[in-house]
Amino acid sequence: MTDKFDKEPADSTPPVSKEASVPPEAIKAIPVRHYGRYVSAVVVLALVGLLVNAFATAKKIQWSAVGDTVFDSTVIAGAGRTLLISVLAMILGVVLGIVLAVMRLSKNPVTSWVAWVYIWFFRGTPVYVQLLLWFNLALIFPMLNLGPIYKDEMTDVMTPFMCALLGLGLNEAAYMAEICRAGLMAVDEGQTEASHALGMSHAKTLRRIVIPQAMRVIVPPTGNEFINMLKTSSLVYAVTYNELLRATSTIGSTSYAVMELLFVASIWYLVMTSVFSVFQYYLERRYARGTTRQLPSTPWQKVKANMLSLGRERGAA
Repeated sequence: MTDKFDKEPADSTPPVSKEASVPPEAIKAIPVRHYGRYVSAVVVLALVGLLVNAFATAKKIQWSAVGDTVFDSTVIAGAGRTLLISVLAMILGVVLGIVLAVMRLSKNPVTSWVAWVYIWFFRGTPVYVQLLLWFNLALIFPMLNLGPIYKDEMTDVMTPFMCALLGLGLNEAAYMAEICRAGLMAVDEGQTEASHALGMSHAKTLRRIVIPQAMRVIVPPTGNEFINMLKTSSLVYAVTYNELLRATSTIGSTSYAVMELLFVASIWYLVMTSVFSVFQYYLERRYARGTTRQLPSTPWQKVKANMLSLGRERGAA
């Protein structure tokens, strides 16, 4: 018997029509022109140019004084003291803030209430007022008497450095307590329950399970708090601590270049905050590992991507 349908040989190819052999026409993509972006960019650049020109051509500003004093030894020493007091106050605030956050989350009503009152007071009063309270504490307590441990006059204890450290650090602890509490509460309770089921103590659970996971939430606002601390440290001018602002103000008052020395102080504040902003970015990026599928791009990667996109737009145009 023969098959009803004859099979075609294996090496035979189906006929190709002439229409199918013609390649499709390439699509010409015409980019949409955003004229509003160009207009807004020109307006913003014009306003910035007018502002820069106003300061550059101001006859009463001696820009040579800015260049001569920006690296003055007194100014650099003041910047170093600003950095020192900011770092120490931030360390004090972070350590005390973690303790207050644990106290606030404790089931003990006494410790929880004490932590709440501390946060309520230091968040509710200005930093400037707190600095003045520490600076004038000798008006109430002339002597600091701790029994056999320590005894001295309050004016000798509350030096400008100590007033600045306590005023900034204790105030920062109230904010860090709320940041740490938010980070601890962000960790799933199942993590704590599983740790207790494995026989881990409460302290060990906090140290090895809860706090490492809470760092992802705690680190970003902590970086912002430190950058804010660098700027807030200028308030210790009120307690005669010789930091950056006081150092530049002293030079400005003697040389009659007040505005020029304020520009110098602003330059140093911008340099310090910019450097620590970069550190904060990479620290956040490190703690983002394992929580996102793709890490955020670094500044250099963003610049490179923008340059490539501009090149593609020009090629398409």
